[in-house]
Amino acid sequence: MLELKNINISLKKDGRYIIDNFSFTLKSGDKAVVIGEEGNGKSTLLKFIYDRTLIESYCDCEGSIITKSKIAYLPQIMEEKYNDKSLAEFFCDTDYYLYTNTLDELGLTLDFIMSEQKLGTLSGGEKVKVQLARLLMHEPDILLLDEPTNDLDISTLYWLENFIAESKLPILFISHDELLIENTANVIIHMEQIIRKTKCRVSVARCSYRDYLENRRSNFEHQEQVAQKQRDDYDKQMEKWRQIYSRVEHEQKTITRQNPSGGRLLKKKMHTVLSMGKRFERERENFLDFPQEEEAILTKFDSNIGIPSGKTVLDFSIDSLNINGNYLAGNIKLYVSGNEHIGITGKNGVGKSTLLKIIWNELKSRKDIIAAYMPQNYREVLDFDKTPIEHLSENYTKDEITKARTYMGSMRFTHEEMTGKIGDLSGGQRAKILFLDMVLQGANVLLLDEPTRNFSPLSGPVVRNALENFGGSIISISHDRKYLNEVCDKVYELTEGGLFRI
Repeated sequence: MLELKNINISLKKDGRYIIDNFSFTLKSGDKAVVIGEEGNGKSTLLKFIYDRTLIESYCDCEGSIITKSKIAYLPQIMEEKYNDKSLAEFFCDTDYYLYTNTLDELGLTLDFIMSEQKLGTLSGGEKVKVQLARLLMHEPDILLLDEPTNDLDISTLYWLENFIAESKLPILFISHDELLIENTANVIIHMEQIIRKTKCRVSVARCSYRDYLENRRSNFEHQEQVAQKQRDDYDKQMEKWRQIYSRVEHEQKTITRQNPSGGRLLKKKMHTVLSMGKRFERERENFLDFPQEEEAILTKFDSNIGIPSGKTVLDFSIDSLNINGNYLAGNIKLYVSGNEHIGITGKNGVGKSTLLKIIWNELKSRKDIIAAYMPQNYREVLDFDKTPIEHLSENYTKDEITKARTYMGSMRFTHEEMTGKIGDLSGGQRAKILFLDMVLQGANVLLLDEPTRNFSPLSGPVVRNALENFGGSIISISHDRKYLNEVCDKVYELTEGGLFRI
């Protein structure tokens, strides 16, 4: 069991609270997912629970974490200190030979984890797999998982989904994968920033994700109806009250001094009318508030963007795909025309990101299209020491920077986030900057490596809708099942033998 008691967490840079007096108990059998928009502090909460020193550089925090259990934590991004370590060094403190079944289920072999290959050379999905394997070998009592589905191939994603659903361990996790959440979570912890990010709210519901969304929508609609009816009834009451007040006031002004008893009655009547008005005002103070809801927002692409249906966007072929001299795949051919939306999936380590980077290098200098690239590792295109405004100022005019500020404001970036370091932003906020780049460029060909990987499940439908309706061409890598189904016209699997449509 894990008990959180009176947790308060605020950001040092602006004093804004992301957690305010929050208490929660993670019980045996709980599969609790933390949801919320980008930058709301989901990862910060998990870090605080595991080791509060991980957030003390940028947060003030207080409260108690009560547990006697052994906690294991999977971070969203592997720590850089491990990049130069070999796999053998990474697993040297484990009894790895006792966990061959776990390795098999994760698609790992003993030869692989005992190799001298550096962790920094692994694909994103392979990094997640080896970290998961190592965590499970230490046999924890509680699991904290921050975006465990990031970059996992679909077969491992199914394994993870089954593992979370059937595990007897209490698990607290963050994920962008809506299907995984729908199929595993039985507790929903919703972190919100409402009233223009001036107030935080954390809601807890012990139910499925679908039930939570349905109940939340139903409760919001009911609250909105009740709040509106209270105000409508109040307006009608006040209209009647004003008519009564005006009539009594007129009678007081027109009564003659020869009728003192009538004057006393009218004075008493006015006192009653005024008391009634004050009572209505007191009742108004207790009206239900209209529900405050944080909506997922992403800048929309220009509806005028398009590519003629017969235009060749890509006619690509490569005999051999290699990395560091190692053969990954061969006989790869891909033809893309018009506004086709292409999805590429495949096992971890087969070379999908490497392939997309090669395609990007082929398309980026073309003059007949405007291509934009969103890599898996945002550091390839973003300087984490710069601010979002500085990043955008390098490429755009003053008018466009003003437009960018407006866009970021509409996407709920605060002034501090616009002018603070990109490295201090959440993965989802960095992704929003990349999307904003694409919009300002007027790009009509998008190369996207796991575009939904850092967006919350609440933002997922908005992101997918924007890309589904994008009028240009998309060539993307994804293991997001909803993305592949809703956005992509064609889906290919990359294997050692080439690209095959599925």
